[in-house]
Amino acid sequence: MQAPILTLTLNPALDMATEVPDILPGHKLRCTDPHLDPGGGGLNVSRAIKALGGDSLALVALGGLTGDRLAGLIRADGVTFLSILGPGETRQSLTVTEKSSGKQFRFMLPGPVWGEAERARVFTLLAATARPGGISVISGSQPPGVPADFPAQLAASMEGSRVVLDTSGAALFEAVNRPIPGLDVLRMDGEEGEELAGRKLATRMETADFAQEMVKKGVAKTVIVARGAEGNVLANATERLFSPAPKVKVKSTVGAGDSFVAAYVLAVARGQDAATALAMASAAAAAAVMTDATQLCKAEDVMRLMPQAAAVAI
Repeated sequence: MQAPILTLTLNPALDMATEVPDILPGHKLRCTDPHLDPGGGGLNVSRAIKALGGDSLALVALGGLTGDRLAGLIRADGVTFLSILGPGETRQSLTVTEKSSGKQFRFMLPGPVWGEAERARVFTLLAATARPGGISVISGSQPPGVPADFPAQLAASMEGSRVVLDTSGAALFEAVNRPIPGLDVLRMDGEEGEELAGRKLATRMETADFAQEMVKKGVAKTVIVARGAEGNVLANATERLFSPAPKVKVKSTVGAGDSFVAAYVLAVARGQDAATALAMASAAAAAAVMTDATQLCKAEDVMRLMPQAAAVAI
């Protein structure tokens, strides 16, 4: 049994990945055939949930010819989705790997600007699709033109749903400074945590202190902070957990955070406890960095790596 999972992607992208021998200024760089994937935070979460044997409904804002092409890729992946009519043309992103060094260069184009009409369509669809008792994931960048408190407005449209927020920039700072009522989970990376804390979080204990401070302030019931290659820290009102990152060969860091969120949410939706969910999430993030370009985690890798990611109390 699995609780319903809804993901929301308002600023998706057609992800293209290619390789060149060397990146040299002023030269024509001959690329390999591009690999195309549907991209964007919530959409990647739904793709990873599918790869892990779970189910979700992805709400995706699509526009123009790029949006049509993106819809075809989502169908090919077998992800259940509903499209929201977005403004203008859906954005594209490009990841270029320099084969000589292994370095990746990521180019993210801006998405179209949203107005009141687009925001109203989202609120209407969320009210109709969010299931009480289910889990709703707001993940990825917010589209241009929406206010910093847009995640709070979105959460208010999903009454009775457990909301997971994984965002950055102004939207993250707004969610911390003006907590979203009833927010279930807030995830961030270590650099964002240090900026919000106004101090270095040099150890996992210091990170746990910060995360539990956020919980006590009512920012979210659970706060998760990623500590990069070291692992991940989770805190709620009664627990402080650390899950080490399994040691793997890194091919690409693209999609690691989305794979983490997917595995965590799926474990929770299946009724797993926080320690199991955190271990599965850390394993999924490690599994994702083992794959090429814009590919996400693979279920067999996640299951194999989970023992290395066992969560411990701190």
